[in-house]
Amino acid sequence: MLVKDIRLIGKIRAADHAELREILHPERDAVSISYSIAHAVVQAGDASIPHRLASSEVYYILSGSGEVHIGDESHRVQAGQAIHIPPNSVQWIESTGAEELTFLCIVDPPWSEEQES
Repeated sequence: MLVKDIRLIGKIRAADHAELREILHPERDAVSISYSIAHAVVQAGDASIPHRLASSEVYYILSGSGEVHIGDESHRVQAGQAIHIPPNSVQWIESTGAEELTFLCIVDPPWSEEQES
């Protein structure tokens, strides 16, 4: 069994400028999974920068509200919603509410620096 406490995971500033904590990654954790999971935070009034991943990605919104942009489409998002981001799609997300936007990033196959542009 593997149990990780997000409060004990170090923060990193991702290439898209979101604050990330990597929760699970099959190359760094003793888990047999085909995806990775990170916890992301975008501060109120801020946004990630446009980027793309070679992998499929799902954002699951935990708290806050915002607007996600995928290619030429935009959609308002809030807690409890999941957003699928197809591989190689230009994407970014804005925190439009009064509080920070927090969400899970589930990437399949697992995230790697080489697949991000």
